[in-house]
Amino acid sequence: MMRTLRGVGIGWRRELALFIDRAPDLGFVEVLAEHLPASGPLPRSLERLRDRGVPMVLHGVSLGLGGAEPPDPRRLERLARLAEALGAVCVSEHLAFVRAGGLESGHLLPVARTEESLEVLAENIRRAEAALPVPLALENVASLFEWPDPAFSEAELLAGVLARTGASLLLDVSNLHAHALNHGTDAAAVLATVPRERLAYVHVAGGVHRDGLYHDTHAHPVPEGPVALLAELTRRLGPVPVLLERDDHFPPPDELTRELASLRAVLTPAAPRWTEARS
Repeated sequence: MMRTLRGVGIGWRRELALFIDRAPDLGFVEVLAEHLPASGPLPRSLERLRDRGVPMVLHGVSLGLGGAEPPDPRRLERLARLAEALGAVCVSEHLAFVRAGGLESGHLLPVARTEESLEVLAENIRRAEAALPVPLALENVASLFEWPDPAFSEAELLAGVLARTGASLLLDVSNLHAHALNHGTDAAAVLATVPRERLAYVHVAGGVHRDGLYHDTHAHPVPEGPVALLAELTRRLGPVPVLLERDDHFPPPDELTRELASLRAVLTPAAPRWTEARS
């Protein structure tokens, strides 16, 4: 059983460590596993957060649960060790594949929406669940292409994963926004698929339109599209735990504080419009 996350959190980055250390009212913090040392102590700022009792999530990007090969036991062992060191509430990873035949893609590639791919994905998820000391949450990805001839929709993929495994869902509304714009994905159907008891938390991040596609950059202010999806999800399920991701072009502390406050406002009844909240 996963401890319930609450409020609005932020992704820990070394460039944001001081801001996070001083920020009041942080609900939780997400830490990228690939940014942590393979051995030795955690960064001191993370140790302080852990010792203060700030809930933390360990987030991975390289496990490759959607690949044909089973997840690497060494990668799972490292995630398990880091989760215990952080006192993590859960480990989160992506519904994606990242390597095949020993070659690394360098990207979170989408899983083909076929019954065969879904069965392989579910088996890999079950292996990961068995190897980790804390619950596993799975994130939908943004992609710039789709595999041909899908057998089912994005909503049905998520529903199939939840039905076949004990994992929770990390719903990234910014990735969903990108999918809706780039591929015509039915975002409302995805939101309707999510049961509250299986939702671990929600990701929100910024992006930009470029060359006819929406790119989820994590380096720009959050636009209204993902926030509208978050607001709709909140209307369906009530307040949900939300985490702001920022990986580059880090804004000044006051701007970051306003963005976090605006996300909190979206989670409250009768919230103001996003543009008004940010001003």
